[in-house]
Amino acid sequence: MYRVLKRKMLETLRAWRASKGAECLLIKGARQVGKTYIIAEFGRLDYENFVSIDFIESPELKEVFDGPLDADTIYRQISLVVPGARFVPGKTLLFLDEIQECPAARAALKYLALDGRCDVVASGSLLGIRFKEEAAKASVPVGYEREIVMGPLDFEEYLWARGYDAESIEGLRGFFESRAPVPSAVNHKMMQMLREYLAIGGMPAVVSAFMESNSFAIAHDEQRSLLASYLDDVARYAEAPERVRARACFESLPRQLAKENTKFQYSVVESRGTARKFGSSVDWLVGAGMVRRCQCVTAPQFPLAAYEDGSKFRLYAADTGVLMAMYGFEMLEAVVNNKLAGPMKGGLYENLIACMLAAKGVPLRYWRSQKGDREIEFVTDSSDASVVPVEVKASRGSTVSLNDMLERPDVNLGYKLIDGNVGQDDKKVTLPLYMAMFLG
Repeated sequence: MYRVLKRKMLETLRAWRASKGAECLLIKGARQVGKTYIIAEFGRLDYENFVSIDFIESPELKEVFDGPLDADTIYRQISLVVPGARFVPGKTLLFLDEIQECPAARAALKYLALDGRCDVVASGSLLGIRFKEEAAKASVPVGYEREIVMGPLDFEEYLWARGYDAESIEGLRGFFESRAPVPSAVNHKMMQMLREYLAIGGMPAVVSAFMESNSFAIAHDEQRSLLASYLDDVARYAEAPERVRARACFESLPRQLAKENTKFQYSVVESRGTARKFGSSVDWLVGAGMVRRCQCVTAPQFPLAAYEDGSKFRLYAADTGVLMAMYGFEMLEAVVNNKLAGPMKGGLYENLIACMLAAKGVPLRYWRSQKGDREIEFVTDSSDASVVPVEVKASRGSTVSLNDMLERPDVNLGYKLIDGNVGQDDKKVTLPLYMAMFLG
């Protein structure tokens, strides 16, 4: 039995219930990030009645949505086929799990939202992929569903799992906000926890296995199982021409991250590989939630979206634990004991920071000069209509690119993330890598 993990999504669900109008909630995300568990927990804790339909576990229940999609018919049909299902107005949560398997159920969300007698939450994996294929079969209920993306445990949630409370984390935030150095012993411990998080990742099954066993070997077995299930998804759901190509793109990630220039290169996937051959495969992986795309911008200027170069991007694994399974067990020991060096170490920590920023809802973008002699790993828009550069240093290297950018009058602040402590020099704020959890 896996340990119960505290997730921020539970409070997000409660906030939705308190503020929603005529809308259902759709939670998207990669497979096995914990969507089903947290929604079931929400239903159990916050409602008198909880009715759940899993379209993969019980495919025959798709027949409920074969006929009329009005709320009365749907609730009547469910009550006939789901034992014990009761729909008490205002006190019932209906959960439609793996909704990508039943496009008609997605279309029915509009009528369930308008009816309003029960709260309705749906979740699904591979939604961007499956609904592109099924678009002609059913309509998407625009305006009647609120979409939320759920990912693996972020670093703060991982610290909760490791026994740190909210007060401890707020104490760290105080050092971030005051720009004061963290006590050496605390800083050392937090860097140790960050390396552990990098090695374990944030997938609930892996985190739970590690918490229960305190064994990296057992955690790695879970990581390998997750990797196998992801590759199985590629084989099962990708169109026939994409299966081999999408798998090849995904399996190239370790080699992509080991390069000095971590721009995704099709030639690393296959000799003489091209965007024409592999571009749609990359899109498939992004849509499946297996990878995160970090888009290149031609100019580090606000608004960054206006300067994206669609032909240049980086790909990062959506979870570093799955990435560990691709490297092998020896990598966990090297990461935890801080034995890595060279471009591989830099690429791995870039992947970690990409995951941490994405967990905060920060769009992933980077900048590289036309000459290729300057680059910033991440650039973000600021609320004051300026750009904030974020440079990642796995050790304590120089920051020529960041220093140059901070000389610009339209850049008011920049962050240097290092294996070190907090400091500030004019517009440059140096932070220990784990404080990326406070950015965004």
